[in-house]
Amino acid sequence: MFAVKEYDDGRHRQSNYRIGAMGQLAIDGGNPVRTELLPYGKQWIDEADIQAVVDVLRSDWLTTGPQIGAFEEELTNATKARHAIAVNSGTAALHAAMYAIDLQPGDEVIVPPMTFAASANAAIYLGGVPVFCDVDPETLLIDPAKIPALITKRTKAIVAVDYAGQPCDYVALRDLCDRFGLKLIADACHSIGGTYQHHPVGTLADVTCFSFHPVKAVTSGEGGAIVTDSPEYASRMKRFRNHNIATDFRQRETAGNWFYEVVDLGFNYRMSDLQAALGVQQMRKLPMWIWRRRLMARKYNEVFGKSSFVKPLSTTSNGIHAYHLYVVKLALEQLSVDRGQIFRALRSEGIGVNVHYIPVHLHPYYRETYGTHPGLCPVAEAAYEQILTLPLFPKMTDADCEDVIAAIAKVCGAYAK
Repeated sequence: MFAVKEYDDGRHRQSNYRIGAMGQLAIDGGNPVRTELLPYGKQWIDEADIQAVVDVLRSDWLTTGPQIGAFEEELTNATKARHAIAVNSGTAALHAAMYAIDLQPGDEVIVPPMTFAASANAAIYLGGVPVFCDVDPETLLIDPAKIPALITKRTKAIVAVDYAGQPCDYVALRDLCDRFGLKLIADACHSIGGTYQHHPVGTLADVTCFSFHPVKAVTSGEGGAIVTDSPEYASRMKRFRNHNIATDFRQRETAGNWFYEVVDLGFNYRMSDLQAALGVQQMRKLPMWIWRRRLMARKYNEVFGKSSFVKPLSTTSNGIHAYHLYVVKLALEQLSVDRGQIFRALRSEGIGVNVHYIPVHLHPYYRETYGTHPGLCPVAEAAYEQILTLPLFPKMTDADCEDVIAAIAKVCGAYAK
């Protein structure tokens, strides 16, 4: 049974749902739980954010200016890493990380399939080969026990994807990297603000990558960053983001010098000062926003932990889950329809559910280029058929959470076997 509070503010329409007595589904012509779609994620921009961007617009530097250093300092303060390198996307961050560890053509990188394609694509950009390792069925994090069988003489690195915001088992992963002489890259695009065994995300791997897309914990519009304790890696990535030129324009302007040299092939992955100024303000709110995400996740856990129809992913007691996403598995054996129909019905109720992710190895490019196929990662493939991402972002209200709970109850109740 699900119970929700009664309210009606124009967007929220139903109240006190009980399984089996909830009225006609909106997809079948009934009244929706909400008349305004609740997205699965959304940025929170306030006046301080806006003013910071306006101040940059009125300044002399729109890109590669003083706000880049200020943003990087916020990142090192928050993560306790020694170096931060701001770039223009999480994908650029992953690409730069691969370059930092000197990935060479033919080198293999072990990566989980339950992630966005950029986690694997970044290796391919440098001629590397992604090798997919299946995930733990309860957390959907890379399964360290499955990694040794995939290691060859060409293996260079392991990519640990902190899926949904929960840090991976970095003790086990570090042990594997030390034993086999591998590099450890953390794809922490979901987990900034999280911790593992009291250590902040950002200090758990050789290099750690972040994304600042609008649905992430903090945003710079588009943007990303890498943090590391290695001065060598930091130096390589700072050049890499700027065409591998040894100095940037601001450095040359300050020195009154025009001369520059391209020392290796690089890319234009620079972040603008506009983005960095927004990022500075957003980072200062990160602790509060992680607290709000965890509070809402707790509300969901209290209800869905008792549900016959949906099951939250398992969490460990090793640290702080950043809850970029709140993912549940549908108990399809208890339902008369598949995930696709539940998805459509919930969207009709005004709940903007999503699915994260189609396993990367099932995409046509990987199947055609690398010969990946169904059955390669059976745990991830089975989970994909069941998972739904529910709305969760800091600006959500209690009423928004209750709408989600009510809609899940309404839809699952209607399709119960």
